[in-house]
Amino acid sequence: MRTHSMKSHSVNSRLPQTRSSSSHSEATGLISELIYSENQPGITQMLLPLLQQLGTQSRWQLWLTPQQKLSRSWLTRSGLPLDKVMQVQGPAINTLEAMIKALQTGNYSVVLGWLPDELAPEDRLRLHDAALSGQALGLIMRPDPVEIVASRPFNGLKIQSSLYH
Repeated sequence: MRTHSMKSHSVNSRLPQTRSSSSHSEATGLISELIYSENQPGITQMLLPLLQQLGTQSRWQLWLTPQQKLSRSWLTRSGLPLDKVMQVQGPAINTLEAMIKALQTGNYSVVLGWLPDELAPEDRLRLHDAALSGQALGLIMRPDPVEIVASRPFNGLKIQSSLYH
């Protein structure tokens, strides 16, 4: 059984640079998909160093979570900047469209979006173009579909509870 995998699509393998950077290097943008196991929360520990590094940029981090609220105490314990983390939550948000709009603005160093299903190629391309436009990192978070089929019927996305109130 796999615990997680990563698919990356990028034009440049470096981390995104801030738009306000004085260098004239080529624009970067990256979309990465992380498939995680709901029973093994190791993906969080894998992401923390990246999120901490991005937290040093002047731009925000946007978390698009469908049902859960981020825990301020978890953010603090994890070394993530409270003053640079923004969350939009609720079942009414269209995560894909919100990710595309947020990535295009260039206001965010990273946009994390929880999506229940694999993206269509045209939606992946739209995300990729938006990340390039905003010179940002887009992280698509998806639960392992093998685990979902093998477990009880899936009626909502569960995110590691220690991250939320």
